[in-house]
Amino acid sequence: MDSLVTSEWLADAIGAGDLRILDASYFLPDHDRDARAEFADGHIPGAQFLDLAGLRDEADPRPSMLPPAEMFASRMAALGVNDDDRIVVYDNSPLRSAARAWWMLRLFGACDVAILDGGLSKWTGEGRPVERDVAQARPGRFSAAADRSGVRTLADMRANIGSGAEQVVDARSSGRFAGADPEPRADMASGHIPGAHNLPYGELFHPDGTWKRDDALRRAFADRGIDLDRPMVTSCGSGVTAAVLVFGAHLLGHDAALYDGSWSEWGADPDTPKQTGEM
Repeated sequence: MDSLVTSEWLADAIGAGDLRILDASYFLPDHDRDARAEFADGHIPGAQFLDLAGLRDEADPRPSMLPPAEMFASRMAALGVNDDDRIVVYDNSPLRSAARAWWMLRLFGACDVAILDGGLSKWTGEGRPVERDVAQARPGRFSAAADRSGVRTLADMRANIGSGAEQVVDARSSGRFAGADPEPRADMASGHIPGAHNLPYGELFHPDGTWKRDDALRRAFADRGIDLDRPMVTSCGSGVTAAVLVFGAHLLGHDAALYDGSWSEWGADPDTPKQTGEM
């Protein structure tokens, strides 16, 4: 299975015994939207609700931090996911949150994971069926062996300022990156990690919400001064849209790490250096 699948592909594959479909929609509080309620109102047939907002380390005050492996395994098993299943994730969110689900699933050992190109919006826009009933999933068996080699910590990011070993690419809006727009979370500085590049995640998509590919996608990185042949770590507000950049690099055959604490950690720490203005 390709990492990015079309609605046509999914429509043909629905019903396969080894296929699991997960709705990974996630919204920020200021979106005034309820992901679970929207799932109940209509979802792709056979899908289960991932509850990405709840799939986090509940003992950590930082938002959206990776959960313990045991928690992740339990949640996946409850959704009927098995180690060897093919998994398709989709969303109906302006944050393109399916990318965060794709990143987490791969980090915790899922072997075959794809994102539905265009998400629920494209699916329904083509007149494809949705359902409101949610069948109880038959419990699966998911092992969740975490590989955190692609996860960066605050200490890693501090060290990287001196070494410059990895390009830091920030997925937030240009206004937030430059410090011209206020942060949505209280008591948080504006600006960005010194030396970072800014690539707002929306620049990786066509106007219809489908992913750019090949040369168009490559130009999105290059136009922001990012060298895909060099090591890269992505950041954002809380680690969600940073995964969009990771997936974009993946589509071009490159790996990228992700700073899970992102600006929610860096911007809230009075001891971290901040830079304002455009890169």
